[in-house]
Amino acid sequence: MDVSQYLEIFLDETKEHLQSLSDQLMNLEQDPENMDTINEIFRAAHTLKGMAGTMGYKRMQTLTHDMENVFSEVRNGTFKADGSMIDVLFQCLDALEEYTENIQNTSDEGTNDNEHLIKALNDILNSKGGSVSVAAPAKEEKKEEPAAPAAEDSTKEKWREIPLGDTEKTVMAEAVKMGKNVMGITVYVQETCILKAARAFLVYKALEELGETIVSVPSAQDIEDEKFDFDFSVIFITDADCETVKGAIMNVSEIDSCYVSLMEAEAPREEEKKAVKAEEKSLSTPAVTNNASAAPAKNDKNKNAKPIVNRTVRVDIEKLDVLMNLVSELIIAKNSLVSAAATEGITANSTVNEPIEYLESVTTNLHESVMKVRMVPIESVVQKFPKMIRDLSKKLDKKMQLFMSGEETELDRTVVDEIGDPLMHLLRNSADHGLESAEIRAQRGKPEVGSIYLEAYQDGNNVVIEVRDDGNGIDVEAVKAKAIERGTITPEQAENMSDKDIIGLLFLPSFSTAKKVSDVSGRGVGLDVVKSKIESLSGDVEVKTKLGEGSTFIIRLPLTLAIIQALMVEVGGEKYAISLGSIQTIEDISPTEIKFVQNKEVINLRGDVIPLIRLNEVLDIASTKGPDDNLIVAIVKKGDKLAGLVVDELMGQQEIVIKSLGKYINKSKVISGATILGDGEIALIIDANALL
Repeated sequence: MDVSQYLEIFLDETKEHLQSLSDQLMNLEQDPENMDTINEIFRAAHTLKGMAGTMGYKRMQTLTHDMENVFSEVRNGTFKADGSMIDVLFQCLDALEEYTENIQNTSDEGTNDNEHLIKALNDILNSKGGSVSVAAPAKEEKKEEPAAPAAEDSTKEKWREIPLGDTEKTVMAEAVKMGKNVMGITVYVQETCILKAARAFLVYKALEELGETIVSVPSAQDIEDEKFDFDFSVIFITDADCETVKGAIMNVSEIDSCYVSLMEAEAPREEEKKAVKAEEKSLSTPAVTNNASAAPAKNDKNKNAKPIVNRTVRVDIEKLDVLMNLVSELIIAKNSLVSAAATEGITANSTVNEPIEYLESVTTNLHESVMKVRMVPIESVVQKFPKMIRDLSKKLDKKMQLFMSGEETELDRTVVDEIGDPLMHLLRNSADHGLESAEIRAQRGKPEVGSIYLEAYQDGNNVVIEVRDDGNGIDVEAVKAKAIERGTITPEQAENMSDKDIIGLLFLPSFSTAKKVSDVSGRGVGLDVVKSKIESLSGDVEVKTKLGEGSTFIIRLPLTLAIIQALMVEVGGEKYAISLGSIQTIEDISPTEIKFVQNKEVINLRGDVIPLIRLNEVLDIASTKGPDDNLIVAIVKKGDKLAGLVVDELMGQQEIVIKSLGKYINKSKVISGATILGDGEIALIIDANALL
């Protein structure tokens, strides 16, 4: 059977189970006697083993099988989980992740047998649980005599014991009459087989290609649930001969033996007479065929009686991208219609006005619905970090704990896929550079265990992710000295730079303050990656730090990258869009209210001193306003910073579709993209964050 079609599902589900294993092992380390955690780990290992076995990944199957054996004994109370066992299990988890990565890249698990881990798992069994110390050799012995259940001749052909009802006998009689072979088959699965239900399924699949199964003992449902020993029997109708059927069954791996015989002719022939009489009562062959399907139908009915619990569908992100693009085009078309109606001066006519308003409402709801489909919790990214911090704690020989909150905060799927690397770099940075050694923490009166916090929350149309620690903080003087040493800045420049500007140097490529390069940090690629990645997602990074107390890295990201509500403005006769999410208020300011601080224009607005940014100067356009005219100022916010953008005219609010400028003209940080207006014009989108 070709299992490649199931590869994507296998990888998705394997990653979920590996994450579950990681989470539960972390819990087990804190509470080694929690039976719920132990049961969860056992179930995850068991499921992984089954999935790997079905797909034919033997190494992965063997490793998870031995992990399952260990937890089976822990569940039974033979011995308890301790630190050394949990370390081995984390190494097993790393090995399983390596197998999964190989499968994702090459569709093959690789050649690493991880014998040292299998030996370590067996050592745990041998040293702690006497009753299971012979489990591995016993397996080998059974391989030599796999046919134990079929040793006695009298019990080999268990199909003979199957009770047949009138329906089955009638169907068999019809089959004989049509020249088909009716066979009794008993199949024995090897006792060493870890996944007997899967082997049985493959046997049924092979038989399905040769004919039709009339009766199965045990039932298909029991076999699916593994409620059978190591054998099963079927009554089978086929055009093929016994050798062909037997060959097809024995082609399935881990099948020990099978017994195939033609059913004795006498019984069916007696029933054949009844079938002929039944035919005279207009019981035709099609009716018999319907009867034949009656028995399986019962099973199907029982199957359908199960409650439906899985109400989710996995959808390829590319399909959602196509859907999003179509919604974008619909919104552009809607804007064109609104614009045309306004131009023609027919908005007062209710027969046109009402459908346009209804279309606006529907497209807005459609956009929101598509966005909700694309939104996923950032939990899928952050849940791997506790294990990473645990590994770093051992590698760096520092005691540390990770506290996470807001994992349920949702972001666009494309953003979530990209945010993992920057967050990983920031956490590693906190663990290595941020947290001090135990001796220094003791001298400073800090707790022995360092704390790293990862918090996510929604703030207006943005999602904010904070990574902070209670470590050393950033030593601005050390950064300044390093920058001068590397020739990044001159001593004269350093004198005039603010602390914020100096901290900004950390985000330059290949800049690092580490004394030596390790496999954790020191190459100067971490913060550079963070900044470039976050800015490519139209977000920004801010740093707050206090020497000796700790640092906070604040990442702000837009909820969506495709469609936004925007304020349309005019500057020098040209149209521009500003995201509504960053605008706090619109103010009408008299020129007399403008003051100067350090030779820069500011206004005092309700007690806040807010700097002014004249967009016509930034964009190099002549303003249409005179020097004595009142200013229209859009107050924009980025984090806790405010600024006033001075524009010439307000055009109103509009839903716009962001289009990329392309790689040739993406140098301007002030412009984040462009949009197509209803009348076909292009309007550039102002990036308020970059201006601030």
